[in-house]
Amino acid sequence: MMNSSTIESLAEKLAKTLPPGGQALAEDIRKNLRLGLASALDRMDLVTREEFDIQKELLARTRARLEQLEKQVAELEAARDR
Repeated sequence: MMNSSTIESLAEKLAKTLPPGGQALAEDIRKNLRLGLASALDRMDLVTREEFDIQKELLARTRARLEQLEKQVAELEAARDR
């Protein structure tokens, strides 16, 4: 999930896009935007950058191991066919 400062920043930016008449209700609008953004982002089941980087590294190691095993299998098959 996104941290609260990121949600606050997004809510603030969205509130600033309101027409001048809407600025009078800015705090109420910011509050509702924060709640709506937090709720929507929670439902998206997002991961943190740290979690993403860990999974990316794990995938890279898995790919390297798979390539190594594929090479070994090819060598064994070639040796068997001789």
